[in-house]
Amino acid sequence: MSVPKLNIVIPAYNEESRLPSTLARIVEYLQTQPYQWAITVVDDGSTDGTAELVRSQPDSRISLLGYPGNKGKGHAVRYGMLRAEGEFLLLSDADLATPIEEVEKLFPAAETGCPVVIGSRPLKDSKLEIRQPKYREYGGRALNKLIQSLGGLGGISDTQCGFKLFSHHAAREIFSRCALNNFSYDFESLMVARDLGLEISEVGVRWRHIEGSKLRPFRDGINAVRDLIKLRMMGKSRRLERKEPIGN
Repeated sequence: MSVPKLNIVIPAYNEESRLPSTLARIVEYLQTQPYQWAITVVDDGSTDGTAELVRSQPDSRISLLGYPGNKGKGHAVRYGMLRAEGEFLLLSDADLATPIEEVEKLFPAAETGCPVVIGSRPLKDSKLEIRQPKYREYGGRALNKLIQSLGGLGGISDTQCGFKLFSHHAAREIFSRCALNNFSYDFESLMVARDLGLEISEVGVRWRHIEGSKLRPFRDGINAVRDLIKLRMMGKSRRLERKEPIGN
């Protein structure tokens, strides 16, 4: 089988209830597209029926990756991005808060050579169909300002949207140098992309808040600030030193 044009990488921890509708919707969309595709679900040590559900999918283009124990979303993302095959790798959350068809807005920049194209919620052409609770929205904005300042990510208005498209080469180069296993993986991967001199394009997308997020705003917000300071103190050269071999 030839390498698919698009491989959708979905990190999943105890997503037995949400994955059936998510996978059905993604397959429904992809079956209308002219290109070859695949879906890679990364099971982050789920204790429910997530793994069995994915294995039972009738379409062979849906595959499962996994490992023992729950190691965190950042680890699941890194694990998938270093193993999934595809010309382009789309990172998508299991809740499909950004509808799968929004990838059509990311493709133009990617297909003209931009290695990292990220979905964004605050841009003028974005559309928030269901907004987050105010405390989460305002907290996210404050954190993003800090990330722009300390993380060297000025000009990127939304680092945390879980809908990002990478070229195969960029995904390997970026995620082999990432180390954070928690929700800080979002800005860590973009910081590494900037360190590598890779262009990052930000595109407005449709997005809706969906209940059931495993993000705990207060605790994870504190962890994010701690991680951000740690990455800043490391400096560019040390951030680029790490290189995880494919397959580890």
